[in-house]
Amino acid sequence: MRRLTAAVTTILASVCMLPAAQDPTIVTNPPESFEMRVVARGLDGPWELAWGPDQQLWVTERRGRRIVRVNPADGSRTTLVSIPEAHQSVGQDGLLGMALHPDLLRGSGTDYVFVAFTYDDAPGPELVRKMAIRRYQLDQRARALTGPTDVMTGLPAHDDHLGGRLIIGADRKLYLSIGDQGSNFGSNRCNANHAQDLPTSAQVRAKDWSSYQGKILRVELDGAIPADNPEIDGVRSHVFSYGHRNPLGLVSGGGLIYETEHGPNTDDEINLIEAGRNYGWPNVAGYRDDKSYTYVNWSTSTPRPCSALPPAGAVPPSVLTQSETAWNHSRFAPPLRTFFTVENGFDTSAIGSGTIAPGGIDLYTSDRVPGWRNSLLALSLIRGVVYRLRLAADGRSISAPPAEMFRTANRYRDIALNPDGRTIYMATDVDGPSRDASGAPRSLSNPGSILEFTYMGK
Repeated sequence: MRRLTAAVTTILASVCMLPAAQDPTIVTNPPESFEMRVVARGLDGPWELAWGPDQQLWVTERRGRRIVRVNPADGSRTTLVSIPEAHQSVGQDGLLGMALHPDLLRGSGTDYVFVAFTYDDAPGPELVRKMAIRRYQLDQRARALTGPTDVMTGLPAHDDHLGGRLIIGADRKLYLSIGDQGSNFGSNRCNANHAQDLPTSAQVRAKDWSSYQGKILRVELDGAIPADNPEIDGVRSHVFSYGHRNPLGLVSGGGLIYETEHGPNTDDEINLIEAGRNYGWPNVAGYRDDKSYTYVNWSTSTPRPCSALPPAGAVPPSVLTQSETAWNHSRFAPPLRTFFTVENGFDTSAIGSGTIAPGGIDLYTSDRVPGWRNSLLALSLIRGVVYRLRLAADGRSISAPPAEMFRTANRYRDIALNPDGRTIYMATDVDGPSRDASGAPRSLSNPGSILEFTYMGK
């Protein structure tokens, strides 16, 4: 382990040297100084990072398919459980989200840890990915998670846009994000997008969760549908909100839920998630403004089927297209903020040119760093920065331009906050694209690591 000097920290951790061309309002020279230290290396795809009541860092390893506990003082780690049945074969599946019960290690007998993971629902030659929520109980004496109990199984999963973030809200309900499975995009472009589809009463009775694509679920700790979940189009289900693309960050704070979500080539979103609201995808990316996005519904191609269309080039007349303003919905909720809404004609050919590719998100509530109280900290995978967004007093809007923090040559997957208010931890991806402030590709400096940033003042 090494500790950076204040001078090096100023370069690597505190500022972005060049402004994001897509949005000149972003603060790229914040005054705060942080010192960076590598806490742990060699983690096999750290995905969820949480500060535990035992003053340890709890980590899920997406590729390693295990939960480990890391001592932040010296980086030593203990494997609490391995989950070999968690299926991992592509860039987004495996062991994903984790939520620690609020009463963990408080002597109440509810020493529960909840996890989300993908699994093969049809062992044999054909892979059928599904997602599950499982509960474990911590045996502190044995330093192990035991008693696996499946809370929900049969949830949608595929090879892209899985979501998988899991939290427990202030209401002690589980919230799980599920992406749109990559439908209408890339190698899955011929698959119909179901982010706007809602479950029927018959599906709910049959425990058919196939329409839960592109949704955020609200679930009782035993898997039941909460009695106060929203009734949407006459049906009450686990669906709390819908119209999501790839939601990879969730955080609860002040009785509210915030989310980060990948846009297509532009318009990554920071959302306030409210019961029964429709977040627009795939009809809208970001704001309903007809800027740089048109819904091209590849699955509708007729008479020539989508599978027979060339992989690139102009959209043929056989495919239905729709502008954002051609769609309207009474429950539509626009984002609190986008990264980035750009004008028509913006060149999005370079990967990440108009996006931040958001990872996790957290809410900073301490007074330790002046001016930071009630700020969202939203992570960027491709840019290797954290965006601090100051919330208004009621938490329902963003009151100041975002500031870029902690720029390094890494992909920030998730974040955890030490209750001391001055120490912030980041988990980094083991691989994936990353770009520097000028947009040039770069190698990862600390793949599969936990980084610590400690506030040193202004």
